[in-house]
Amino acid sequence: MFIDQAEIYIKAGKGGPGCVSFRREKYIPKGGPDGGDGGKGGDVVLIADESVTTLLDFTGRHHWIAENGRPGSGQNRSGRSGKDLEIRLPPGTLIYDRDSGRLLKDLDQPGMRVIIGHGGRGGQGNAKFATSRRQAPRYAQPGEESDERWLRLELKLIADVGLVGMPNAGKSTLLSRLSAARPKIADYPFTTLEPQLGIVEVTGYRRFVMADIPGLIEGAHQGHGLGDDFLRHIERTRVLVHLIDVHPLPGTTPPIDAYRMIRKELEAYSKELAAKPELIVANKIDLADNADAIDELKAELGGLPVRAISGVTGAGLQGLAECLWDMIQQAKEDEEREKASRPPAHDPFDDPFAEHRSEISDDIDNVVDDVADADEPELSEDEDAES
Repeated sequence: MFIDQAEIYIKAGKGGPGCVSFRREKYIPKGGPDGGDGGKGGDVVLIADESVTTLLDFTGRHHWIAENGRPGSGQNRSGRSGKDLEIRLPPGTLIYDRDSGRLLKDLDQPGMRVIIGHGGRGGQGNAKFATSRRQAPRYAQPGEESDERWLRLELKLIADVGLVGMPNAGKSTLLSRLSAARPKIADYPFTTLEPQLGIVEVTGYRRFVMADIPGLIEGAHQGHGLGDDFLRHIERTRVLVHLIDVHPLPGTTPPIDAYRMIRKELEAYSKELAAKPELIVANKIDLADNADAIDELKAELGGLPVRAISGVTGAGLQGLAECLWDMIQQAKEDEEREKASRPPAHDPFDDPFAEHRSEISDDIDNVVDDVADADEPELSEDEDAES
C-alpha cells in the first residue's frame, strides 16, 4: 500500500537528574560530596533511507519517544545517556510542524540525518557545587526537559521526469517499455492508482528516474476522478512528458482538447509545476499508417515540437530517451546557474525549540544559583559526620 502522508508525535528523552550524595567509608568521617551527573536524554533523529518507499509504518504507530537519561549516583558515577531514536523515512519526505504549518526540513537527499528533537541535558550532581566556602552542598540540578512536537510528514517522490496525461494515454505502458518497472496495464481508465517509479537506462551507462502518476481528468483540482493530489510527486521533477493519445476512441476527448485540459489542471495546481520544461509526446502511432493525426496536432499546437512514439511497438522510444536525457542535463545546468546567482542561504533547518531550550537551561541554572546563594546552617563536626 502506498501511503504518502502521516502525522506523528515525537518526544526526545528528558535529561537525568543529578545526584545528592556524600562519600561514606570507614575511617573517613568527612568524605565530602560525591553525587554524579545525570545522563543526557536521547535525540530523535530522522534519516532518509532509500530502502523505505512509503509512510506506511506511521499509520499504525503515531508516538515515537526516545529514551530518558538515567539519574546520577554516588561515587561520582554519571547516569547513562538515553539512546537516540532513529526514524527512517523515504527520501523526498517533507517535515512540517503540524501546529504552525512551518516546513522544518526537506529530506531531499538519500542518507540525510536531521535531529528533529534534542534530548534534555543531564543535571549536575552536588559534587560539582562544592567550594572552599560550602564543602557539603545538599542540592543538585534536575534534568532538562526535552523537545516534543507533532509532525506532519508529506512524501514527494524524487524523479527526473514526470509523466502526465489523460487516463489510458499509455503512461504505464511507456514506463514499462523504458524501464524495468511493471505497473498495472489494462484497457480501462485509472488502472494506475498510485505513483510508480522506474529507472530508464540510456546507452553509455546513463540513467534517469521516471515517475508515472494516475491520469488527470477535467476538474481534477476540484476532486474529480482521483483528484490532483498525486501531482505533488512530480513537483521535484526537472522535465514533464505530456503524453497524448493521438488516436482516441470515438466519443472521447480529442487530442488538442486533452492537451489543453491537462495544462489547465497543472496551472490550477501550481504555477511552478506548469512552468517546468515540457516535452509533448504523441502516443499510439501504430494505430494508423499515416501521420495525419500528428500533423494536425502540431498545427493546432502552433508549431510546438511533438515527438511521435508507440508504446506497444517501441517505435521512437530510443530517440525519446535520448531527448529526455538532453533536456535533463540542460535543466541541471540552468539550476546550477540559478543557484550560483543567488546569495548564500542560511541553514534551512529552523529549530523552533532552540529558544525554548535556552530558557529552560537558564531557569535550571538560576534555580541552582539561588539555592547556592542561600545561607545554609553551619553544622557541627558531629552532625556533619552523622549525615
